[in-house]
Amino acid sequence: MQTPSSVLRNRYDGLTILLHWLTALAVIFLFASAHIWEVLDHGTPLRKGLQSVHISVGILLAAIITGRLLWRLFTVSTGRSKQQPVAMPALMKAAAHLTHLALYLLLITQIILGFLFRWSQAEPFYFFGLFPIPDVFNFDSIMTRTFGSLHNNVAWALIIIAGVHALAALFHHYVLRDGILRRMLPGSQGRP
Repeated sequence: MQTPSSVLRNRYDGLTILLHWLTALAVIFLFASAHIWEVLDHGTPLRKGLQSVHISVGILLAAIITGRLLWRLFTVSTGRSKQQPVAMPALMKAAAHLTHLALYLLLITQIILGFLFRWSQAEPFYFFGLFPIPDVFNFDSIMTRTFGSLHNNVAWALIIIAGVHALAALFHHYVLRDGILRRMLPGSQGRP
């Protein structure tokens, strides 16, 4: 008799799928909002409001990524994340693993840079207006430009790698037809 942790899965569990798509939506919103407010006049309520929501979604993304990493550690350590093997060349498998690693590293780096950038501005910031995020560092204002530039560069790297990740998933789905994308689609069986 097989235990639940020894069964190979055909798709990811519901929480993994939810966290994946929440991450994707947050990253898209954060990238788009940062570029939208750049065309808005400085000091306007719309620009300030968009920046405030951007910061709050960034804080939410930090919680989502923390949850993803903890859930991944749990599912890997208990064997719950084992998937049915998919026939794939070793080079393609290695590229997939490197892409996932790069995405996680970029997400973590981007979150840290976002906090450092905001703290360097020496202004209070809030999570959806509910509570302030305490300033744990006292940076010289010259660091603001450095953190802002790094935050922008990592955002572009993240969007490019995430775009490659999405294109690879579509390639697997429409060209290779190997079921990789269905593993991460919501629904009871993952839509074909």
